[in-house]
Amino acid sequence: MKDLIQTFRTSVIEAAQNPNFIHHKWYVKYHLEIVEKISRELCEIYTAADKDLVTLLVWLHDYGKMIDTSNQHSSTLVNGKTKLLELGFPSDLVEKAISYIDIFDKKLDLDKETTPIEIKIVSSADAASHIVGPFYYLWMHENPNRDHEELMQSTIQKTTMEWEKKVVLPEVKATFRDRQKFTLELNGQLPNRYI
Repeated sequence: MKDLIQTFRTSVIEAAQNPNFIHHKWYVKYHLEIVEKISRELCEIYTAADKDLVTLLVWLHDYGKMIDTSNQHSSTLVNGKTKLLELGFPSDLVEKAISYIDIFDKKLDLDKETTPIEIKIVSSADAASHIVGPFYYLWMHENPNRDHEELMQSTIQKTTMEWEKKVVLPEVKATFRDRQKFTLELNGQLPNRYI
């Protein structure tokens, strides 16, 4: 299984180099690899999680974004499924991974009680990865024609929604709380007092 996952990982890395994918210069290093690292660390806490499934979800969750930016969700489900089957993944695992991605993409409806731990891990890691390193800086850099206030407000809205809806594991909330606050401050949500 590890070899199949590595083959898919390599395939995703190649897809991410697509020049039509706006983030092609940085997305693997400053997003996917960070999501994978955070997810692995969470698997050390949540030992009942299927680590192979978690890794597969990490590399599958944005697959459609790289190959069809106008139809990301359905592209991940359809093209991701096709790619996994083409590479030789067992069909039951592919169905499970695709159904988990479908749940993951409906993040506003994640039920903290019934959602499988693998989805909770990748959802929390994905949101946390956005407030680590240069993710938002690079996103803003790619949008030089948009007003900085608009970009900052958009970042506040995205990170707030993710903090409230996607970060569902208490360890991530505790560990990343200061990063979340700092991200909001960097984008203009300033404190009432500084001292």
